[in-house]
Amino acid sequence: MNAPVDLTFVRVRTPRLLLRAWRPDDLDDLYAYARVDGVGQMAGWMPHDSRSESERILRRFIEGKHTFALVLLESGRVVGSLGLEEGRVFPASLPPSALGREIGYVLARDMWGQGLMPEAVRAVIRLCFSDWKWDYLTVGHFSWNDQSRRVIEKCGFHRIGEIEMATRCGTVEQVYKYCLTRADWQAAEPAAD
Repeated sequence: MNAPVDLTFVRVRTPRLLLRAWRPDDLDDLYAYARVDGVGQMAGWMPHDSRSESERILRRFIEGKHTFALVLLESGRVVGSLGLEEGRVFPASLPPSALGREIGYVLARDMWGQGLMPEAVRAVIRLCFSDWKWDYLTVGHFSWNDQSRRVIEKCGFHRIGEIEMATRCGTVEQVYKYCLTRADWQAAEPAAD
């Protein structure tokens, strides 16, 4: 079952990032990374072709209250997003009353390969399992997206299946789905730290 979430006043700090709610003054940073070819396609959407498109998405982030802005502490620049979305696949091994959500994320192309996304995902896992006591998190990646696969595996998720998904790019993609339960996270957490 999708857990209720409101990130309006939630702030999570990692060694290099601040995860916080989106604000109207984040528009320039959002447009700067969302217009770059190759970024959106990793998540199933085309590069933004105008500031007004980014503004529409920014309003949706702010009103939805379930997507973090990833702010680079060093510069204060927003370099990505991490959402706690309504899940599309419910883990069959869990009771129907189990609470969780699906993680979705995007990172500015110039930040790829620096370990920022695993850092952010691990912090959100800790928030969801330790503070909010959720039961599970799911995540997925397109079959060809090895970068996302590596993030998911580094963060301890286990593959549970695959689905086909129509994207906003006009393609139909094979999506590999993963799950991490709070019990599995608790069992592995000392080794991860």
